[in-house]
Amino acid sequence: MEQQRKLVTDIPGPRSRALWERRSRAVPAGVGTTLPVFVERAQGGIVEDVDGNRLIDLGAGIAVVNVGHAHPAVVDAITRQAADFEHTCFQVTPYAGYVEVCEQLAQRTPGDHEKRSVLVNSGAEAVENAVKIARVATGRTAVIAFDQAFHGRTLLAMSLTAKVVPYKKGFGPYAPEVYRAPFSYPFRGTGRLDETIAWIEASVDPSQIACVIAEPIAGEGGFVVPGPGWIPGIAEWCRANGIVFVADEVQTGFGRTGDWFASEHEGVVPDLVATAKGLGGGMPIAGVTGRAELMDAVHPGGLGSTFGGNPVSCAAALAAIEVIEREQLPARARKLGERMFERLRAMQQETSGIGDVRGRGAMVAIELVHDDGSPDPDRAKRICSSCHEQGVIVLTAGTYGNVVRLLPPLILDETLLDEGLDALDVAVRA
Repeated sequence: MEQQRKLVTDIPGPRSRALWERRSRAVPAGVGTTLPVFVERAQGGIVEDVDGNRLIDLGAGIAVVNVGHAHPAVVDAITRQAADFEHTCFQVTPYAGYVEVCEQLAQRTPGDHEKRSVLVNSGAEAVENAVKIARVATGRTAVIAFDQAFHGRTLLAMSLTAKVVPYKKGFGPYAPEVYRAPFSYPFRGTGRLDETIAWIEASVDPSQIACVIAEPIAGEGGFVVPGPGWIPGIAEWCRANGIVFVADEVQTGFGRTGDWFASEHEGVVPDLVATAKGLGGGMPIAGVTGRAELMDAVHPGGLGSTFGGNPVSCAAALAAIEVIEREQLPARARKLGERMFERLRAMQQETSGIGDVRGRGAMVAIELVHDDGSPDPDRAKRICSSCHEQGVIVLTAGTYGNVVRLLPPLILDETLLDEGLDALDVAVRA
């Protein structure tokens, strides 16, 4: 597909509007949609809808297609594996692909200690399994999560998630023994390390805490990068108290932030790492990778999933990992990030209402605020809507919905990135 933005109808076009009518009759309103255009195909950094419009993708399926849409190596791996076999269930009759993905996870995740991995279907499932492993390994029950956090939509993952609307409203009661501590949020001046640790120690006996789970960068919370030393400080406090430190690298992993994993930016070695999204190159697969003694603490049969580590998804994951390595996509993420930061900071200087520009690598966002510093979610929505009308896919985020986030595929051509940023600039200034 030609890597070029092209608009031939309004956004959404007539065929997308007709499909939206069908969607309204077949799909519940509870399934949200950011942009009501229906995709016909996608390649590289371009998404083509059913009306023939071609949009620049600055969302990457929420950091999933880090290697780009339909990367030839991934497509070839999927095709070859599907022709051999699509499913047996690894717990029934195992296959090499599952083992090979686990070997790659052991090699790529931070730390040179002996590791084991279990493969599952989604980030939420990975998070829930990480908590299960931590509870068995420590014999403790309490779990510490943070405000600004997003860990998924299943019961325990939803309980760990901070944002109420739309993720938690009306879905209680939530899972017990979950405590929420302040996350470091430099722009808001909250969550200093000493404050966070004091809050935890005042709220629950550390000897009862199985694990602390944190995103190295709060994703859905608004791409909040903790202050320097905060994540290492939390990890060190966990070690001092016999608590498992779990890094949720679902959105930040596989080159997205300029390293293979965001924990590496400050030299943090988590006890357990939850992965998903970019691991599969577009296919559903997730994992928990951790210290061998923790992973092996679970009794035989205690971990598993019918579709977890599906052979086709494993083939896609192995191909995606090879692409990330061969095409040096972590370095590419840093290059794209520098370009985005330069443009966004210029917008911040030249227009009012951009309170903060933040992120790492190709995970960058702007926070929209009113003159008094309070969140401005309405403007964030209008900016995204304007970008969509111009044929550029961007996403909102943030606990208050006032953040516009950019997650381009790491293979995106700089010319397309600049064109997408031009559209964002128009939207911001409007």
